[in-house]
Amino acid sequence: MSMSYSRVQVPAAAQVLSILRYLGTQAGPVSAAVVARDLELPRSTTYHLLAALVADGFAVHLPEERKYALGATAHELGTGYARQAPLQRIGRFPLRKLVARTRLTAHLAVLQGTDAIYVIEERAPRQKPLVTDAGIRLPAHRTASGRAMLAQMTDAQLRALYPDPDNMRSGRTAGPALAGLLAEVRERGYAWEEDEVTEGFSSLAAPVLDRSGHAVASVTLTAPNSTPQDVDAGRRIDDLASKWLPDVSRCAAEISRRLGAPLGAPLGAAPGARRP
Repeated sequence: MSMSYSRVQVPAAAQVLSILRYLGTQAGPVSAAVVARDLELPRSTTYHLLAALVADGFAVHLPEERKYALGATAHELGTGYARQAPLQRIGRFPLRKLVARTRLTAHLAVLQGTDAIYVIEERAPRQKPLVTDAGIRLPAHRTASGRAMLAQMTDAQLRALYPDPDNMRSGRTAGPALAGLLAEVRERGYAWEEDEVTEGFSSLAAPVLDRSGHAVASVTLTAPNSTPQDVDAGRRIDDLASKWLPDVSRCAAEISRRLGAPLGAPLGAAPGARRP
């Protein structure tokens, strides 16, 4: 569809979508007058559009309360979206391009509670199999994938998952406190891990944002450690980032764009997140 195709050309469709989106964000049913007021629509138009939505099941009318709420058809659309596994479909091609450019294994992961779940693995030719196959879940704070998403959280969101992030150790044995590590992730603009998931390998990760700017996934690129173990770990990560971070960020930005993230949205910390 051409980018010149704008909401102005189909005002009724834009108004219907605005009402559906509005109903979906409310804590409970709302009256037509409130819908009209908040969306700045004419009352007569609002009533006509709500009646059409009710007729097709996208909304329900509660006559006793004189209010409206989302209907079963809207729920069916949501479950249909989930059935089609859109994130995997949207992310697979950009991930394949990343692997083709870098000749390294890449992953797309999502966050579920305190676990990172790997939903796609695109393995590079002749690269050693990794622990992080599709379907595997690992502690998010131990992985570059999870850290990239955790770093996007506000302080309150992080504490809901980790009641004491200032004292939560981020490494396999000890490592820096999780809160401090995530602050460094935000400062650098990417997440990383070294030897935490697969011995002899390091990873870089960048978050994938949705249309509201929230991190819904992350893109991770994993490379074998090419320098001796006695080389400073920070230098190894810096070298890895200088070589591959632009490709990782480009892939994450492309998937974010396909998910509707605002053009030019920074892949950085969410508003209200901790900062160093």
